[in-house]
Amino acid sequence: MANEKTDDVVKGEDGLYRPTWASADDLMREYYDTEWGMPIRDERGLFERISLEAFQSGLSWATILRKRPAFRTAFADFNPDAVAAYDDTDIERLLGDAGIVRNRAKILATIGNARATIDLRDDDGLVNFIWSFQPAVTPEPHTFSDVPTSSPESIALAKALRKRGFRFVGPTTMFALMEAIGIVDTHLVDSHRRGSSGVWPRA
Repeated sequence: MANEKTDDVVKGEDGLYRPTWASADDLMREYYDTEWGMPIRDERGLFERISLEAFQSGLSWATILRKRPAFRTAFADFNPDAVAAYDDTDIERLLGDAGIVRNRAKILATIGNARATIDLRDDDGLVNFIWSFQPAVTPEPHTFSDVPTSSPESIALAKALRKRGFRFVGPTTMFALMEAIGIVDTHLVDSHRRGSSGVWPRA
């Protein structure tokens, strides 16, 4: 049966409505149905998401998602302690790894961000730091044009992280992080995933 498209959501063969980007292929649909927008409250998980969002800058998320297994291998499953210890030999190894995005600035930022993550352990930790920027309300978008690309909270989070030594954490990138880990719910109102995080009620 052909998909039925309604505005910016698509009714799949399973009868569930998803945004068009999540209906592109099986990988994106699985990610949308099981991961995107669900709360992440552990240090390793948040460090991975910050790292992958940084690598995604200028690329599609589908590209990053397809490369995620290689990223996890290359960056020790995003263990901050392991990545923080990377040296010049590791940097050259990463620059030669065709399975990841071979961008020197982003690689160096990931290593530096691992060290900044460790430093935050002396001050309530990365998880509490990031979740402290949860807003009082979340968007209720009906269409893609209703979804903001940044917010006062993402601007403040970006500024606070940069102050703590993080890089590649601009307001737009941090808003994407906040969407991905459930700090805000930008699932379209007609999507079957709206309100599924347990953080925000369904609009």
